[in-house]
Amino acid sequence: MNLTPDSKVLIYGFSEFITATHVTQMKAYGTNLVAGVNPGYGGQQLYNLPIFDLVEEVVAKFGAIDTAIICVHPYEVLDAALETMASKINQIIIISGGVPPLDMVKLLRKTEATETLIVGPNSPGIIVPGKILLGTQPRELYTPGGVGIVSRSSTLTYEVAWELTKAGLGQSISVSIGSDTIVGSSFLQWLQILDEDETTEAIVLVGQPGGDSEEAAARYITEAIDKPVVAYIAGRHATTAKNWGQSGTLATVIGRKPNFGTAQSKLTAFKKAKVPVADRPSAIPELLKLPA
Repeated sequence: MNLTPDSKVLIYGFSEFITATHVTQMKAYGTNLVAGVNPGYGGQQLYNLPIFDLVEEVVAKFGAIDTAIICVHPYEVLDAALETMASKINQIIIISGGVPPLDMVKLLRKTEATETLIVGPNSPGIIVPGKILLGTQPRELYTPGGVGIVSRSSTLTYEVAWELTKAGLGQSISVSIGSDTIVGSSFLQWLQILDEDETTEAIVLVGQPGGDSEEAAARYITEAIDKPVVAYIAGRHATTAKNWGQSGTLATVIGRKPNFGTAQSKLTAFKKAKVPVADRPSAIPELLKLPA
């Protein structure tokens, strides 16, 4: 991974998923945004960025690009991501939400052969406080420190960061893996990244109803993670018969346990793994108790 101020970053697409404010915020934070890609608008300027028709034109002009932030309409994400990967960009953040699940299946099959890390879809991206902002996370809620955050949510990610900041606990890396039906990178991948990251001293995992990624994460923490982990599960009181649109649970439940994907299932998994679970975001700092 290359998440430093020197990382060269491009934005692909300028739909409703990103605004001039987000672009300005990234640049003000020191993110090295070199260009935008918007087919049909090559040669123009947008948000003080030079615009190109193709990703390969950006690479030819600026050299190897570390990260692409994709903000096109959902049905255009697959083509944009494949074009980006063809230019050997192996860090892709998909801000757009509502990407067709089959398109994500096709994309993930391609990533297996190229070692590409995909964050999202339906993600506000990544922030390394004090160093780089990749996406739409609000920088003012973060401060540099030793707590890594990995979350399925968007706004809850910021809320947890703000609770940590108010408690004097800065953050090392914060990532929302996305809340579409199928996302690119998993809790397991990011737990490993944060466990190996030298600046991260403890990890906060933020989950929500739908699927079984939190249960898998709980097992993985027991087996492979050395750093302290604290969890928070949103939606504890959500009715089990209701699918969370954000969680993107696939419809089929044949052969699954009655409590599959429920908040209670996730709470039980973390209890079994002896991972402390906060009952509200404001309780997370107390559970961390990082040494001064």
